[in-house]
Amino acid sequence: KNDNNSAILRNFQTTFFAMSRLASFPWTYVEKQLECNKSADLISEILNRQTCLHPLCQKFPPSVQFRRMFLMELIRRLEAAGCDPLDELYDALAAVVGTEDTTECYKSYLLPSGDAVSLLENVALISDGTTGLVTWEAALYLAEWALDHQQTFTNRTVLELGSGVGLTGITICRSCRPSRYTFSDCHSGVLQRLRSNVKLNGLMEETPPLVSMEELDWTAVTEEQIKQMEADVVLAADVVYDPDIVRSLVELLSAILRCSRPDIIICSTVRNQETYSSFKQQLEKAGIQHRVITGAVKHMFPYNRASQIEIIQLHTRVVQ
Repeated sequence: KNDNNSAILRNFQTTFFAMSRLASFPWTYVEKQLECNKSADLISEILNRQTCLHPLCQKFPPSVQFRRMFLMELIRRLEAAGCDPLDELYDALAAVVGTEDTTECYKSYLLPSGDAVSLLENVALISDGTTGLVTWEAALYLAEWALDHQQTFTNRTVLELGSGVGLTGITICRSCRPSRYTFSDCHSGVLQRLRSNVKLNGLMEETPPLVSMEELDWTAVTEEQIKQMEADVVLAADVVYDPDIVRSLVELLSAILRCSRPDIIICSTVRNQETYSSFKQQLEKAGIQHRVITGAVKHMFPYNRASQIEIIQLHTRVVQ
């Protein structure tokens, strides 16, 4: 029973720091505990050890609006159960009620080791003309897959395309022991944020794994640049969302496969079946075959699992 309670309270923690929807919290557990007159101990535990008063929240706080909504929901459930108000709960709410909302916030994703990958992200999904300043589901899924397949990255040189704010790459660098990791993106604002997040998570260019950042324009990259990266593994998450960039992506993947034979892994949320099918057709026309990687991954991060997410591995067609 204690193990079950610990797992549920950890669920509160992972869900809170990833700023998941309020509906996804394990509120049923709270209601049952309140019925058993365990309100003070439980709310204290959730506040102090799992959410708003946790040291991680002091260092890398979720958005003001999210913390406000979370505390108000906790109070609403406490009052609905007829429990006495808890001073520390109202004090925590008072601290955020008068605070101005910001356009940026921190999201933290807890790793199996107990450490967290903390990222500065934008509150808005689209800002500064890009979607690259937030973490998307495919990046989380690919990070979970990497945690289940650490040998794919251990002691290898990795190139990531369209790194965004850095969740997948930082997770791999922290957990999978690559020898070298190159983050890349084409948007200057995204690269600036990426650089900050990499530093925020203690990854430095001088210490293993060797980390670098590349401004990579898919339409202008040369084969010489590709060869210099010497990638054993190339990966990307959520880069097949716009028909206008699919051709550039396929041309880049073709160039990579002409230069060497790395493992290429692409993880996509299939939002538009026509766009995704077009990507696969263009791969086929370019002589690139793909294999869908199946099998469940261990759920580590909270996100919407109703989305259709697919991982494929690419290789060139063998000429007989």
